[in-house]
Amino acid sequence: MIDLKFPYSEEEIRKLKVGDMVNITGTLLTGRDAVHKRLHEGTEPPIPLEGHIIYHCGPVVLERAKGKYEVMAAGPTTSIREEPYQWEVMRDHGIRGVIGKGGMGQKTLEGCQKYGCVYFHAIGGAAQVLAEKIESVEDVYWQDLGSPEAIWKLKVIEFPVVVTMDANGGSLHKNVQAQSEEALKKLI
Repeated sequence: MIDLKFPYSEEEIRKLKVGDMVNITGTLLTGRDAVHKRLHEGTEPPIPLEGHIIYHCGPVVLERAKGKYEVMAAGPTTSIREEPYQWEVMRDHGIRGVIGKGGMGQKTLEGCQKYGCVYFHAIGGAAQVLAEKIESVEDVYWQDLGSPEAIWKLKVIEFPVVVTMDANGGSLHKNVQAQSEEALKKLI
C-alpha cells in the first residue's frame, strides 16, 4: 500500500504504476459533468486546481448546521462521461489525479502521460464505506450547479484507490479490453 499525502507532486504521481494500491490523505475535490463542462467553456475555477485530485463523485451531503456539512455517501460515478474534457482539465489546471469508476479513454490516457496525472479507481457500491474516510467538508463551490454537481472540498484520511491508468502510458482498462477481444476471437 502506498500512502499519498496532499499536496500531490508530479514527481510522486509519475512514480505510480498500474495496479498500485494507494491510500490518499489530504484534500480531494469532487467534480462531475457540470464542473468539467464549465471548466471546458473557460470559466475560471473558484479555487486553484493545480496539484489537486478530482473525484468523479456526487456525494450525498447533509447540512447539520449553517455551513456545517456531513458526507453520508461518496461513491464514484462513471468517469467516461468526462472523457471529452478531462485531458483539457489536466492541461489547463495542473491536476495530478482523477478518481472514478469504469476507466477512461485514450485522450485521458495521453493526458496522464503528457501532464503527469493518474486515474485512480474507487470501488463502486461502497459509497458509505468511502464516506467514512471523509473527515470533513472544508468548503463547497458552485452550488448553483446543484449539490451532486457542486465542487466539494473534502478532507480525507486513507481513502483507498487503485491506479488503473498511470503517467507512463499504462492502462489496466486497455489491457482488459485487449484480453477480452482476444478471448472473444477464440470463442467465435
